[in-house]
Amino acid sequence: MKYLCSSIKQFMARDEELKERWNLLVEKLSDQFADGDPLDVDGITYLIGIQELGKFNKKFKKDEKVNIMHIAICRLLEPFGYYEFSHFDADGWPHYNIKDQLPHLKAGEQAVLMKDAIVNYFLDNGYIR
Repeated sequence: MKYLCSSIKQFMARDEELKERWNLLVEKLSDQFADGDPLDVDGITYLIGIQELGKFNKKFKKDEKVNIMHIAICRLLEPFGYYEFSHFDADGWPHYNIKDQLPHLKAGEQAVLMKDAIVNYFLDNGYIR
């Protein structure tokens, strides 16, 4: 019972830390890229995709935007062991291989996983602390 209570406290503390870091990140990115309008998970994921692609001054077609989101998702989930970088193609687009199937998650669980991955991405890049 003592171990369970300790685990719950650790989870709640981590959850609170994730919320604080997420809110800080949303505020910072929204001020920088959206004139203060709050960015959502998809908006931030798109920004990460653009960053990973490295093509900042290009207009993208709808199918390219979907591919940009895919790049970001692969990059974000790479540290969790779900994807691994393979190569850049002739046009400079990164490609990833699936290493492990994603588990079936409920919508709320998916949102937490993505927020955690996004926060870790920006922590690793020094954008937030």
